[in-house]
Amino acid sequence: MPWLVHEGRVLSSLEIAESRRERRLGLLGRDGIDGALLLRPARSVHTMKMRFAIDVAHLDRDLVVLSTTSMSPGRLGTWSPRASAVIEAEAGAFRRWGLERGMQLEIRE
Repeated sequence: MPWLVHEGRVLSSLEIAESRRERRLGLLGRDGIDGALLLRPARSVHTMKMRFAIDVAHLDRDLVVLSTTSMSPGRLGTWSPRASAVIEAEAGAFRRWGLERGMQLEIRE
């Protein structure tokens, strides 16, 4: 299982959605997520028909956090032209992990 890491510290387990089908499905139909979901490539997300609020981080191609926000269900997210990927996690997760703009993330197997 992949892990989301910052400066050698594991932030969470990580699911990776890279196919068009996986990205389109995302977190739809779930009641929550343990860890995080990386959507790649992606520049924006939405929470239409979702059952829970999420934290969203836009990442550049080097996995540097460009921005973070929280989204309640039924919202359209902001499109980020510099983003290459998006991380989604349950609302409140980023605060617990200390995830913020400018952080360099890494994926480890």
